[in-house]
Amino acid sequence: MSDRPLKLLLFDQDPIFRLGLRVALEAIPNLEVTGVVETDTTALQILAEIAQEDPKQVNLVVLEFGNGRSITSQQLGLQFCRQLKALYPNLPILLLSSVQEQGLLLAAKSIGVNGYCPKGTPLPELVAAMQEVADGGEYWFRNTEAITTPNSCTDAINRVSPNSPPPFYRQRNNLRLSGIGYIEATLAAVTAQLQVPGLAVLDRAVLAGQRRELLAARWLLNRLLVSSQERQEEDIPVADGPPLTPSLSSAIQPRQTVLPLLSLGTVQFNLFASCITKLQLPLRNVTDVPLEIDIFREDKKRELLYLILQKLTEQLDELRVSQLDVNQLYEVKNILLRDLWEVAITNFFGKFSRIKIENRNIEIVNLLLQNIEVVQRDILNKIPLVFELYSYLIFQTELRIDNTSYPVLGSEAKSQSLMILENLLIQVANGVVQPLLNSLADVEIMKQNLYCREFISTREIERFRNNLSWKYRLINYIEEPKAVFESRYDLFVIAPRGIAKTSVYAPRNQELAKLSNIPLIVTLLLEFSDAIAPRLKSLLSFLGSGIVFILTQIIGRGLGLIGRGILQGIGSVSLLEKNLRRNSDRTK
Repeated sequence: MSDRPLKLLLFDQDPIFRLGLRVALEAIPNLEVTGVVETDTTALQILAEIAQEDPKQVNLVVLEFGNGRSITSQQLGLQFCRQLKALYPNLPILLLSSVQEQGLLLAAKSIGVNGYCPKGTPLPELVAAMQEVADGGEYWFRNTEAITTPNSCTDAINRVSPNSPPPFYRQRNNLRLSGIGYIEATLAAVTAQLQVPGLAVLDRAVLAGQRRELLAARWLLNRLLVSSQERQEEDIPVADGPPLTPSLSSAIQPRQTVLPLLSLGTVQFNLFASCITKLQLPLRNVTDVPLEIDIFREDKKRELLYLILQKLTEQLDELRVSQLDVNQLYEVKNILLRDLWEVAITNFFGKFSRIKIENRNIEIVNLLLQNIEVVQRDILNKIPLVFELYSYLIFQTELRIDNTSYPVLGSEAKSQSLMILENLLIQVANGVVQPLLNSLADVEIMKQNLYCREFISTREIERFRNNLSWKYRLINYIEEPKAVFESRYDLFVIAPRGIAKTSVYAPRNQELAKLSNIPLIVTLLLEFSDAIAPRLKSLLSFLGSGIVFILTQIIGRGLGLIGRGILQGIGSVSLLEKNLRRNSDRTK
C-alpha cells in the first residue's frame, strides 16, 4: 500500500451524509478531504482549478449516482462519470452509492469507474477501498453480484482487494453492526428524553434504567459476535455514549500497541452526529419565548440549522490549521460568531440572489448583512459558553459547566456540550432571520418560499414582529439582569417535543458588577424581595394567627354566648306563656 497522502474530492447531494463522512474521514491520518461538493458543475469547476494549480491536490474522486432513486438522476451520474474519465483519464473514481442494480454498476465499470462500495460500509473497509483505488487498483464490494456475470465470477473475486476480511467475518460483522445500529437508535431516543427539562423523577429513573440496559446490550453484542483475534484488531467501545469508530487509521497504518488519545476529529464527529440526530426531531417552539425562526416552515428551519452546523465544521477546521492558542481563541470568539453568521446568510439566501421591490433590484445578502451591528448586539454577543464549546472541540479542554468539570471523553461532557451546541445553532439561526424580518418581512416571495402558513398574512407578521420587540425589551431590562443575579444561562435545546428551554449555572459576578440603570434596579428589587420576604411572611403569619385568635376565641365565643342567651331567653318566654295559658284555662 502506498505511503503517499490520500487526497480526495467528495461528491454527494445529501448534506447530512457529506458532513458526517467528511468529519469521520478527516480524523484519519494521511487522508485529506480536498473538497466537498454537491453538484457536478461545482465538481468540474474545482477539478479545473486544481488541474491548473497542482494536479496532485486530488488523487481520488468519491461520488454518488445522483440521489440513488431517480432513473434520470442515475443516468446523469453515469454521464458525469464518463465526462470525468474523458477529461481526467488518470483520475481514479470510487462509487460510494446506495445503488445496487447490476446494470448500472456494470455500466459504470465499463466506462472506467475503478471501484464501488455501498453506503453503510464500515469505515475501515471504506478507507481500505479508497486507498486501493487511489493506488491504481480496483475495489468492488465483495457481496454484490452487480459487478459479475456468470462467466466472470472468478475474475471478479480476484479483483477484490486482498485486504478484504473473510466472508464469515463480514456476515458476522454486518449482523453486529445491524444490531448495534438498532441499539444506538433506541439509545439516542432514550438519551434525548432524559434531556427534556422538567422531567418527573420517576420517569427519569425509568429512562435511566433503560439506558443502562441498552449500554449493557451493546457491550454484550460486541463481545458475542467478535472473536478474540478480531477484538484485538478492533477498538470496540464500552464507554457511555455512541460507539467510536473502531481503529479508523488501521486501514492505512499498522495498529500500534499503545492506543493514542482519541482524536479531535472523533470527538467532534460524535458530538455533531448526535446533533444531527437531534435535528430530526420536531422543531416547534414549545417555550413561552418567541424565536425568530418560528416564522419559518419546519423544513426551512432544519435546512438552516444543518447549514450552520456544516459551516461551523469548516470554521473549526480552519481554526485547527491556524494553530491559534486558547488566549487568542477567547479574544476572537465574537468575531468567529460574526463570521459564522455572515457565511450562513450568504449560503442560505444565495450570494447573488436578488429581489425586485418597487422597480428596484435588491441584492438580498448585501441588504441583510447591513444589520450586523444590531444582530451582534442583540443576539450573537449574548450566546453563552461559546469559548467553552470551541475550546472543548479544538483543544480537548475539560468542559466546566454547572460548577462541575467534565472529562473530555466522558458522556457528561458530550451531553453538556450538545446543549451548548444546539443553543448556538438556534441563536445563530435567529440572527439570520432577524434582518429578514426587519427589512423584507412582508415580501411575497419570502412568504411563499420560507414562512409557515400561520404567518403569511400582514397582520400576523406584524403581530409576530411586535412580540419579538417586546421580547428584547423584556430580556434587556428584566430577564437578563435576573439571570445574571441568579448566576445562570438560559439555553434553547432540541427536545423530543420541540425546541425547549433549560438553564445551567455559570458565575456571572463580573457582569453583575457592570449592571446599571433599570437592570441594576431590577437586581436591587430582587435582593430587597429576598431580604424582606421571610420577615414579611413571618409577620403575616403572626398577624394571621392573631386574627384567627380574635375571631375564634373572642368574637366567636362572645357570639356563642349571646346566641346561647337568646336561645335560653326564648325558651323561658315559651315556658311562661304555657303556664299562663294553663292557668287561664283553669279559671274558666
